[in-house]
Amino acid sequence: MLEGQRIIVVMPAYNAEQTLRATHGEVVAQRIVDRIIVVDDASSDETVAVARSLPKTDVYVLPKNLGYGANQKFCYRKALDAGGDIIIMVHPDYQYTPRLIPAMAAMIGCGLYDCVLGSRILGGYALQGGMPLWKYVSNRFLTLVENLMLGTKLSEFHTGYRAYSRQLLQRLPFEDNSNDFLFDNQILAQVLWYGYRIAEVSCPTRYFPEASTINLPRSIRYGTGCLATGLLYRLARMKLLRSRLFPRRDV
Repeated sequence: MLEGQRIIVVMPAYNAEQTLRATHGEVVAQRIVDRIIVVDDASSDETVAVARSLPKTDVYVLPKNLGYGANQKFCYRKALDAGGDIIIMVHPDYQYTPRLIPAMAAMIGCGLYDCVLGSRILGGYALQGGMPLWKYVSNRFLTLVENLMLGTKLSEFHTGYRAYSRQLLQRLPFEDNSNDFLFDNQILAQVLWYGYRIAEVSCPTRYFPEASTINLPRSIRYGTGCLATGLLYRLARMKLLRSRLFPRRDV
């Protein structure tokens, strides 16, 4: 609890047996966390067995591999059902440190923000942490273009470390978003569409063989999708088209 607010950490998992226990242990060490929800996206390894051996954890297994975005949708539904007031997504691949959970939760709990991002770029340590150069360059390019399209000044749109308020998740039409990696980008655009404020904290990251990543072809599809999302947002803002992702806010 944080000032009477229930904090739930969600972990969308896929083939994370080698890193889940370490990530979970660091989450539990942040004593303000009330509950952890692990949702397994039909892993082919022992992720489910490891998850079921962990304390303070609810484990759900999807019947088939539905995708990263679909996994998040399930995570957030379960967290809301469990009464979460502050819901924090932590990837179970141990790439992002859970030690920032208290800071991110406090920024929402005090009422200043409804969304907080753990940025790998803010602070300038991404390359030192092992981020591949091609990924760093593409991250910076996409973020630059998206800031121009969405009228923001974020350091990155592509972090997988996020905290949301209950009020925000209940309002956003995130069920209409992609079931793949593009979900992350679309939900941030929706946060901005509804006028919520986003904060960022600098987050050191670790890149190693066991940490999950997407290959170059999927990264290209993701990048193209991000640009399309930005364009769709801009056209909807100009009232040149209608979109389920960005519905008219006066209705």
